[in-house]
Amino acid sequence: MVKAIVTGAGGKMGGRIINLISAMEDIRVVGAIEVTGHPIIGRDVGHSLGLGRTGALVSDKLADCIDQADVVIDFTNHEASLQYLKIASEKDRSIVIGSTGFTSEEMKIVSRFAEKTRCVLSPNMSVGVNVMLKVLEYCSGILHDDYDVEIIEAHHHLKKDAPSGTAMQMAQVIAGKLGRDVNKEAIYTRRGLIGERTKTEIGIQTIRAGDIVGEHTVIFGGIGERLEFIHRAQSRDNFAKGAIRAAQWIVKQKNGLYDMQDVLGLKNIH
Repeated sequence: MVKAIVTGAGGKMGGRIINLISAMEDIRVVGAIEVTGHPIIGRDVGHSLGLGRTGALVSDKLADCIDQADVVIDFTNHEASLQYLKIASEKDRSIVIGSTGFTSEEMKIVSRFAEKTRCVLSPNMSVGVNVMLKVLEYCSGILHDDYDVEIIEAHHHLKKDAPSGTAMQMAQVIAGKLGRDVNKEAIYTRRGLIGERTKTEIGIQTIRAGDIVGEHTVIFGGIGERLEFIHRAQSRDNFAKGAIRAAQWIVKQKNGLYDMQDVLGLKNIH
């Protein structure tokens, strides 16, 4: 039985993860975290979500309850996630992080903390998205520089970061296979007389509207044809299920930093 603590318990993702775990037999929630001052602090998380009594109380301090857990599942923000990872590394507890927006300097800190514990960090926990990442890598190796690459991502109007972490991960996978540097080749805005498209640029465009859960389209545009790969998320359940799968997997691993490609065994597929 895997014992989990879920952060952001009062949010949409945290609540959905707790709901799904409540119906499972091989993992259970033993604690929940919310920010100081949140109205559900001190309450049974099950009562807050309409699940009845679970025995897992909501706290505002991970350090106070992490000892009773095997793994922390975190979908908050990159700043909070760094603090949760620090505590997990100090307490030798596994952690799954689905937050996005980490800077390059923050990623160095993540790698350092992960040396002391087991961490899955992925901007998108969806099984389908991670299969798509593998397909994009494979296709890039076949198409090379003969096809223009464009990425379009769409999310709800409340999303704070842009482009999405998933779009950037797709760009990095493609660029890595093509021997390009995303920091130099990514084009985020086109306006006015911009001139001819360069052969190596990777377009990454953002849409924010309504309640779109998440949609990513990758276009390989050639002369006389184009290939389009699309992933659409109809609900947050696919992210929540992926995170739970990662939590069950990571507790059995050695210390280190992993992603969903590791969890799904996709890195061994060529």
